[in-house]
Amino acid sequence: MTRILVMIPSGEVYDHDCVRWYQASDIQRSIDHYHNIGDAFVFDSSLKLLDFDHLGVIEIRECDPAKIDQYNEEYDYCFLRGSNYINSSMKWERTLEVIERLRIPVIAFGIGAQAPSEGPLILSDETKNVLRAMSDHCVSLGVRGSYTAQVLWDIGVKNARIVGCPTLFRNRRPDLRIDLPAMDAIKNAGYTLRREVSTTYSPDIERYLAFQKETMLDMSNRFDLTVMAQGEIEEKKIVFGTEEQRNEALAQLTTNNWLGDGDDPLRKLYETKLFYSDVVADYDTIAQKQDFVIGFRLHGNLISLANGVPSLYFTYDSRTSEFVETFGIPAYDVYSSEAFHLEDFWDQALFEKFNRTYFERYRDMRQFLEENNLPHRMPDPNLPVRMRDVA
Repeated sequence: MTRILVMIPSGEVYDHDCVRWYQASDIQRSIDHYHNIGDAFVFDSSLKLLDFDHLGVIEIRECDPAKIDQYNEEYDYCFLRGSNYINSSMKWERTLEVIERLRIPVIAFGIGAQAPSEGPLILSDETKNVLRAMSDHCVSLGVRGSYTAQVLWDIGVKNARIVGCPTLFRNRRPDLRIDLPAMDAIKNAGYTLRREVSTTYSPDIERYLAFQKETMLDMSNRFDLTVMAQGEIEEKKIVFGTEEQRNEALAQLTTNNWLGDGDDPLRKLYETKLFYSDVVADYDTIAQKQDFVIGFRLHGNLISLANGVPSLYFTYDSRTSEFVETFGIPAYDVYSSEAFHLEDFWDQALFEKFNRTYFERYRDMRQFLEENNLPHRMPDPNLPVRMRDVA
């Protein structure tokens, strides 16, 4: 029996390896709270790769010696859910004390570094010490990409392995590939929205937002477009709220100059084709209904690719740039001096680079799990398809 711990989960687990936001059925409980459901994508996807019998949660806000002794006796390993932890403002609570008391492996599962838009990344001593302690508790750390690996190397952590993100491998398909349909065959498209972004990491917010609105409207004129939100409060209220909350959200977006009055086409799109959910599986379902997905959300685009749906990224910071580099995903830099034309990216050769890179990263992720002795459910890509389910 394999018993595992998760450090910094994001959501509640049901049906063994499925994740939804905490008390997701109680809509009003978190309707005024911003939480990026993309973090739950990573948690859900991690569980889908791992083979385990019991999952527990380790609290980093407390360091109870008796409880940690119990963890050491009863659990096989602990993993840190992948996220953007390596930044200048990360607060780790009592994580270092917890790791130093643990005798079981502590595994970083797809963590990443975030570079500021100006100047070098400055890490606190606390962050450096946590990462070094974690490095000492595992064979290898799973990191997002080469930039993160370099940041770790520079602080003396030399056992990083580039694995990308579990979200792309959530369906455990070693032979996943993207084959572009003819553009005139595209009917349904998804647009992954990210309206809120920090000026610390993205230098020109006005340009960023203007480009997003422009391309969203362009895509809606060409395709039957669904706008896929992942946490913005106003969008959540439009989808889930009472009539009063919905009207309040529309008014706020109008005041903020995101939406116009009356016949504004973006307003009509919001009123009729906006999607949000607090259940990760719902994003699989909505992605599978699309012929094509485009946009800003790192995990929203990844979950589309994981379901075999062609996806194009708009990159705007080091995090999104590192992801598209790691997986060879076609992408357009929103701060580029070149105008964006979808046709420039509708090229199977670009997606063949992704297909090849995906296969390589799938092997990297599987090797990462195996070298850390983590029981997993990723089929061997070298086995014939007919033998994978029984291996």
